[in-house]
Amino acid sequence: MTRRIILLLCLGITLGRLQAQELYIFTEPASNMAANSIGLRLNTEAMPMRHGKALAYRLNPEVMWGVNKNFMVHAGAYMGDMFQPQWRFEGASLYAKYRFLSLDDVHKHFRMAAFGRLAISRNPAQLHYTTTHLQTNTDGTTVVHTLHKKLQADELALNGNNSGAQVGVVATQLLHKLALSTSAGYIMRMNNVNAKPIGNATDGNWQATLSAGYLLLPKTYRSYKQTNLNLYCEALAQKATGGAGYFVDVAPGIQFIFNSISRLDLGYRFQAAGNMSRYNSKLVLLRFEYNFFNVRQPKAS
Repeated sequence: MTRRIILLLCLGITLGRLQAQELYIFTEPASNMAANSIGLRLNTEAMPMRHGKALAYRLNPEVMWGVNKNFMVHAGAYMGDMFQPQWRFEGASLYAKYRFLSLDDVHKHFRMAAFGRLAISRNPAQLHYTTTHLQTNTDGTTVVHTLHKKLQADELALNGNNSGAQVGVVATQLLHKLALSTSAGYIMRMNNVNAKPIGNATDGNWQATLSAGYLLLPKTYRSYKQTNLNLYCEALAQKATGGAGYFVDVAPGIQFIFNSISRLDLGYRFQAAGNMSRYNSKLVLLRFEYNFFNVRQPKAS
């Protein structure tokens, strides 16, 4: 029932003539961050696991650089305890986006960009976990029986789980305060650092996203110091190239922007449909971001 309500709310945000910004929580728009700016971002994820431990956590600090109005890069690191009991450094990634089309008008624009990501992970290629159950012997006594299992996920996640490369294209349409964005791309699996390759693992997945948002507050813009309240709903999907596995996730979220330089995001992502093997199909994301503008003044001509 709860999921049905969330899906209906997301559909309303997507179809309604609402007001939004483009600072999506789970995806990137075609628009870039401000030129000559640097952003610091800290992402914290809590993930209920399908197997093994009840809950896993991951920390992802990022540094972002707006090289110019058309080009930006992100560099991030990953730390977590999904694959082992203790927290450890899991890997790193580099993301770049180039905006190649911008059709701007008053209170609206359409933009397109190409993006790519390269990630390395030192996690194992499989998740190792144990299960226990009570077993009754022939003499009537009961003992605890422990099984050691391995799980291989066909989902490709370049956020600490997998080493790989991703390329794609994203398009974003802003209509007054309503922003819609969609992307399509391909993720190629590479072997994790010091991990034995899995022979029957998918070599790559197609990925697509659809995002929508709504600027709830302020109703009337008076100053950059006003706090913005944005509502978002996003859909993220993957399809394995070598089989029938797929999934579609839905991710509603809420966002606060303070003084036009910092933001606080809270999002919840869950699987709405699919049959692909995954380590987890739900997560809660908490993010804080702070931006420094005009860090490098352009040279006078």
